[in-house]
Amino acid sequence: MADHRPCTARNETPLERADRNFGELLQELRVTQTGVQILFAFLLSLAFTERFEDLDSVQRAVYVATLLLAVLSAALFTAPAALHRSLFQKGAKPRVVQVSARLATVGLGVLVFAFTGSVTLVVDVTTSRTGGLAAGAATLLVCLGLWGLLPLLVRRGGPDGRRGPADTRPAPRDRAAVPPRVPPARHPGRS
Repeated sequence: MADHRPCTARNETPLERADRNFGELLQELRVTQTGVQILFAFLLSLAFTERFEDLDSVQRAVYVATLLLAVLSAALFTAPAALHRSLFQKGAKPRVVQVSARLATVGLGVLVFAFTGSVTLVVDVTTSRTGGLAAGAATLLVCLGLWGLLPLLVRRGGPDGRRGPADTRPAPRDRAAVPPRVPPARHPGRS
């Protein structure tokens, strides 16, 4: 039997929460997928340019690795749609949301390296190997900072210690006002 009691500060049932979370995840994936598609198209077209023949073995290795990383990130970002389609109306929405969120997180991790590789390659070809490595390292640091460190800082309340408006958790003094969720009673012989 499904639990239809509200379970969050938003007064949602578990299924309503799963629906909202999946909608938010899909919106995030739409934004991300556009960037991945542009990167992938750029990388595919690069192999058919006149200058591609001039790439040395290191540049070609960076190109192939970056192309494969872009493909992998695109696959990870589209997997939630395929998962949802496969399990549509099978009562698995909360699990679909959970797995899809993990796929998106791994996809972002792969995308960091695809961005790093593409910037490294372009700057290496247009300036120098040292410039390419420096630009790639800077890209890696910027992505890790914005996608990894910034969320941690926001979750903790920001660098100045104040709680931001995006923090929807109850303040410590308000937590007692939120009643704990009581699991449903179990009946002997049922699992």
